[in-house]
Amino acid sequence: MSLSDTEFFKDGSDYWMVADNIKGIYMSDGSMKILLDFERVMNELDIFAFRNWEFGELVAGPEQGPYKTSCTFLWPSQLMPDPRGAMRLLPFDCEVKWKKTKMKVPVKVTSPSDFKGGTKVAKLTEKDIWLVEIIMPKSLMSDIRTGAIELEDETVDLQDLDDAYNADLDQQQVMDVDAQQEMDTNIDVQV
Repeated sequence: MSLSDTEFFKDGSDYWMVADNIKGIYMSDGSMKILLDFERVMNELDIFAFRNWEFGELVAGPEQGPYKTSCTFLWPSQLMPDPRGAMRLLPFDCEVKWKKTKMKVPVKVTSPSDFKGGTKVAKLTEKDIWLVEIIMPKSLMSDIRTGAIELEDETVDLQDLDDAYNADLDQQQVMDVDAQQEMDTNIDVQV
């Protein structure tokens, strides 16, 4: 469901639609894996360092296209995410769409007057919200998932680097240098 969809948040099922979407994600291993990759990209690009990005709630997606994946997130209007965070995605061929709209949510029931007449269903009230749709290339998600980075025109596989640390290769090299220095001091140089 994209932000241009005219039916998005137009009836009283708004609140429950979000809950159904989240339930569907938890029931699907594929959707969860895609969301973890999506979140990993946002985390690697330091999006969550910007104000209010950590408060976003997934309301639609992930939706898969042949080359891109999209997710739509919701924020209360007073917690609008800092647009500078979204700007970090733009150089990586991501698209970010913003929309301010309203969403119907149940009121907190504190008295019988909070129910719809003659029912046990809470009344609905409209809240202002921000919707942010992020469309991300699958290639970016794949690059960050595999852990390959490019440093000065040389591709470094992060897994190889982690394996080297786990195998203590860095310590072995330090020990080799220490052993060489010890040998140098023990050798008498005859002139």
